[in-house]
Amino acid sequence: MLFDDQYRTIEKTAEGLFRDKGSRFISYAIPVTTETEVKDKLEILRKKYHDATHHCYAFVLGSEKSAWRANDDGEPSGTAGRPIYGAIQSADLTNILIVVIRYYGGVKLGVPGLINAYRTAAKEAISAATVITRTVSEIYRVEYPYELMNEVMKILKDEGTTVISTDFGMTCVVEFAIRRNEVNRVLVRFERQNGLSINHLKTI
Repeated sequence: MLFDDQYRTIEKTAEGLFRDKGSRFISYAIPVTTETEVKDKLEILRKKYHDATHHCYAFVLGSEKSAWRANDDGEPSGTAGRPIYGAIQSADLTNILIVVIRYYGGVKLGVPGLINAYRTAAKEAISAATVITRTVSEIYRVEYPYELMNEVMKILKDEGTTVISTDFGMTCVVEFAIRRNEVNRVLVRFERQNGLSINHLKTI
């Protein structure tokens, strides 16, 4: 079982293929982290397979899997995007785009046939991919006077944070990453220090 600050995704792009009654279903499982990336990857595949009948897809983004979309691209409603999305859910993956490109073979597959074809093609791409577990990290910025340098650096070292950047100008500024499950403990230690400020920047 995964900790609540971990998620499963794929390491790199993988391909799959499924055939049924002359139709070819070419599938791609692609790691993505933003909707802009999704649009870019889709555009690349649409150009590469410009003569295909359909370019159906689904994607899931974020450690909470809160952002997702499924698209049938002209196939009967619910027969393509949803089955692809279902394959992603079954594999418990996120930050992933799966595109299934269909070349029509002249024989209609019917609704059950289409659902099976798109789901199977998506599973083929997932099976070919290397699934990895990533940890959710929170990025913080701490600002403090020089007098607190030793205390701040000790906390950052003790807690195993990853220092991203430092700026020792008029005041000291350090940006660091910490695993989500360890955030509260680190914040408590910083809050015990008078004269510094700490702010959350983003989640990665």
